[in-house]
Amino acid sequence: MAEKQLQISAVIAQQLSREGAVALTRYDLARRVWSIYKQTSIDGVPLRKQRNELDRTTFARVEHQLVTNGVLLPVAGLPTGAAYTLVGASASDPRVLACAIDPFCYISHLSAMEFHGLTDRMPEFLYISSPAPTQWRQFADIRMQKDFGDDYSRYTEVGIASLTRTTFTKLSGRIVHQFKSLHLGAFIHIKDQHIRVSTIGRTFLDMLREPSLCGGIGHVFNVFHENGSPYFNLIIDEVNQHGSGIDKVRAGFVLENISKISDPRIDAWVEHAQRGGSRKLDATADYSPHFSEKWALSINTPISKEWI
Repeated sequence: MAEKQLQISAVIAQQLSREGAVALTRYDLARRVWSIYKQTSIDGVPLRKQRNELDRTTFARVEHQLVTNGVLLPVAGLPTGAAYTLVGASASDPRVLACAIDPFCYISHLSAMEFHGLTDRMPEFLYISSPAPTQWRQFADIRMQKDFGDDYSRYTEVGIASLTRTTFTKLSGRIVHQFKSLHLGAFIHIKDQHIRVSTIGRTFLDMLREPSLCGGIGHVFNVFHENGSPYFNLIIDEVNQHGSGIDKVRAGFVLENISKISDPRIDAWVEHAQRGGSRKLDATADYSPHFSEKWALSINTPISKEWI
C-alpha cells in the first residue's frame, strides 16, 4: 500500500514539474490524482492498486505524502490544505498566488493599471476582481463538469475535493482587495507569468466605474489625459460591448474633454444621456450645478482647466 502511494506521489510530482506549475489548490491536486489513479500504468510501469477507484482516504494519504516529502508547501495564511506552492517554484508573487487560488479572478483596477504601464504608482494593495458568489459557484460547477466529463457525477459522489472559493485578505505579506463584480470581466492570460489581468480596455472602463480603486478620480483623469488617445479604439470597443448607459455617458465626456478624442462612435453614446436627470461624473461625490449639456452630466469633481 505504501509503495503504491509513493509511486503515485512521484508521478504527480513529475507531472507538475513538466507542466511548470507554480501553485495549485487541493481541487487541482485531486483531479490530477483521480486521472492518474484511473490508469493501470505510467510509461509502461504498472500502478499496483487495491481498488479500481480513488477514494477520500487514499487521496488524503497521497496528499500527505507530497507535503511530507516537501513537494508541496502549504500557502501561509490560508486554511489547511486550501492551496500549495511547489518546491523550487518562484511563487512569492501574490498575483500568481491569487490567480492560482481563485481560478476565476484576475488582476484589476490600480494593479492592472500598473501592469499595463498606465500609472507610475506602486499600489499598496493587490487589487483583484472575481465573480459575485452565485456566478462563481456556477462557473465552478461548469469547470468541474468540463474537467471530469463522464466521471463528474461519480467524482462528486465520492466527495474528495470540490472546486470551492477560498477567501484571502493577504498573500505573501501583501494586503489583497477583492472586488466581487457583477460584470463579467474581460481579461488576458499571461501564461509565462501565471497570472490573469484585465485587458487594457476593461482597465479603462473599471477606472470610470470604481475610480476609488484606481488611485482616485483625479488620477483617473490624468491617465485618460496621458493614455486615452493611444488606446482609444480598445476603450471604445470595451465600452460599446460591456458598458452600461451611464458608463457610455461618462466615457463619452472623459474621452471627448480630457483625452481630446473625436469619433462618431463616441457621438453615438449621446443617446444614452438622460435629460433632466441627476447623473454625476463621479458617482461618489456630491451633485454640482456645473453641468455638461451634451452629456446631461453633473461635472461634480475638479478637472484641470487646461483640459476643458
